[in-house]
Amino acid sequence: MLTIISNAKIIDVDQGAYVDEAHIVVEGGVIRELSRLQPRMADARRIDVAGATVMPGLIDAHVHVIAHTADFAAIQRQSPFEVAAHASRTLRSMMGRGFTTVRDVGGCDFGLARAVDDGLFIGPRIAFGGKALSPTGGHGDMRGPGEDTIDEAYTVPGLGRRCDGVEAVRAAARDELRRGAHHVKIMANGGVSSPTDRIDSDQFSEAEIAVAVDEAQMANRYVVAHAYTARAITRCVRNGVRSIEHGNLVDEAAIAMMKERGAFLVPTLSTYRALKDEGVAAGLPASLADKIDIVLDAGIRAVEMAYRAGVQMAYGTDLLGTMHRRQLDEFGLRAEVVPPADLLRTATVTGATLLRMEDRLGRIAPGYCADLIAFDGDPLRDIGIMTQLPQRLSLIMKQGVSYAIKTQ
Repeated sequence: MLTIISNAKIIDVDQGAYVDEAHIVVEGGVIRELSRLQPRMADARRIDVAGATVMPGLIDAHVHVIAHTADFAAIQRQSPFEVAAHASRTLRSMMGRGFTTVRDVGGCDFGLARAVDDGLFIGPRIAFGGKALSPTGGHGDMRGPGEDTIDEAYTVPGLGRRCDGVEAVRAAARDELRRGAHHVKIMANGGVSSPTDRIDSDQFSEAEIAVAVDEAQMANRYVVAHAYTARAITRCVRNGVRSIEHGNLVDEAAIAMMKERGAFLVPTLSTYRALKDEGVAAGLPASLADKIDIVLDAGIRAVEMAYRAGVQMAYGTDLLGTMHRRQLDEFGLRAEVVPPADLLRTATVTGATLLRMEDRLGRIAPGYCADLIAFDGDPLRDIGIMTQLPQRLSLIMKQGVSYAIKTQ
């Protein structure tokens, strides 16, 4: 079926400018053509957006769709059916904010991704990595210091899995790839939500990092690393990690290595602001809240360094539980150091490139998926409009299908 989206102010995100064409022809979930004149196709469905801004659907490159609470240990004690029900609500709300693609970097498996693809859940398409790989006592080990065991069956919901030593890391990476992972996630630094590590603790030896990269590359996939400190980032990038998540405590030398090696940075400023404001109320154990201050204010400096150096940055949020509603805040938080056009690219073409989907996502152009959002306002002049999308959206389209979703 043909669909014509008429009277649109289309943003060319590559150029950071509006284009002359005002009409988009969609067929079979794909953009067929852009036209300056109203196409004469009698049998087409027509959507008149009446001068609204139209841009590609947004891409959030760092989410955890099963994290309906900030208490990760509690998720592991819940039924997978209950967790999936929560995830369905989270996914629907993400779509309602204009996100048509997300990259899940811990917790989501092929089942949730397939549920979206098959139309059982309404939500963005998911590039998933399965469970993140973590050493004992690392950011994916949710045992308290007095706990010796935990049910580690793969069907138990959780963001991570433990593996120690080169061969165990190799086996775990292969297992995630066997399950269809689009990437392999490793925990290379301590984290806020893990009970027994420190933010500045390196995790995994360089040999373990290298073997995860080797396995991913053999499968034509890549490795994503949770890393804050310059030392951890350097260890990862030196061994071939492609995507650094967070990066709050990076330094100029590590930034230079990322630029040289073509590594991406995915800052997640919104989650630290949210955790500071309401993390404990959202389930974060109070004993872990002090860790937030270590990384909270450093994040914007990391974004500024990376932007000045020309490191490719994608849009990411890493929000948990009730804080998912703040998913669009990242635009406002980065606006202090990144201009509007470049910010829009982080959530479209750069995100698509990171996901290795740049040939079909992130642009409004012939041959690309018909992932589109329409809204009133000019984000190239006022990026703050992007934080107000739920109130402004008049069209959400994913692969040619229109959705009417009200969300926060």
